[in-house]
Amino acid sequence: MTNKELLKKNEELEKRILALEGIKTETIPRIPTYSFSKITDAILKKLVNIEKNYDRAIFEDWFDFKYELKQDEIKFLTKLIDRNELLISDYHEEDLKANFIVPLINKVDFLMMKARIRNFYNEPLSYQTDKFIFNGRADLMVSSGLQVAIKPYFFIQEFKKAEEFGNPRPQLLAEMISAVELNKIKSMRGAFIVGKDWNFVILEKLGKDKYQYFISKPFDSTDIEKLKGIYRNLQFVKDEIIQMARQEK
Repeated sequence: MTNKELLKKNEELEKRILALEGIKTETIPRIPTYSFSKITDAILKKLVNIEKNYDRAIFEDWFDFKYELKQDEIKFLTKLIDRNELLISDYHEEDLKANFIVPLINKVDFLMMKARIRNFYNEPLSYQTDKFIFNGRADLMVSSGLQVAIKPYFFIQEFKKAEEFGNPRPQLLAEMISAVELNKIKSMRGAFIVGKDWNFVILEKLGKDKYQYFISKPFDSTDIEKLKGIYRNLQFVKDEIIQMARQEK
């Protein structure tokens, strides 16, 4: 059962219990719901205590991951740039996803049948507290589960040119907060993309409704050396997910 379905079922059950006790649900204050796609910095800071940490040393282990690219991988990345470099700044969300992001993610290959892990696109995600509800669909989520996402491990959020709420960072952070709380863990990795630039993110939980996050320098995906770095960073994420899945078993 997905998070969204579970939330709906819990709401229906609560209404039935209240009805049996003679309490009208209309008299109970509704918990405000915030869609991931419309979350801004101001909204996020109103709901949780979250601050940016500017110490980029936290990325050293991640970005120093020893992964030797094979010739076919270098050839693939070079061709990916050649095909998209002139248009990437003009791409809308679906263009960027179809022409660049999906081929790159497929080359990394997060589909691990035996471990029951894969990447999901536009997958529903929901997290509820007694003060607010985060709800919506994640652009890209690597998670356990094959039919539906069960335990998210990594998120990628894209920039949406056509929408008023265009900043992908608070949207990504809200998704990562949701995953940290749902998984009952202390940290989460992710990335957000603005045109050709990839920004990697680490979120850490410090206490109840208290978090800090770190953002890397942007990686220009039209620069072959930077694109190799993006590819290595994603391979690190894949390797880390494999290790976490083994520990959980």
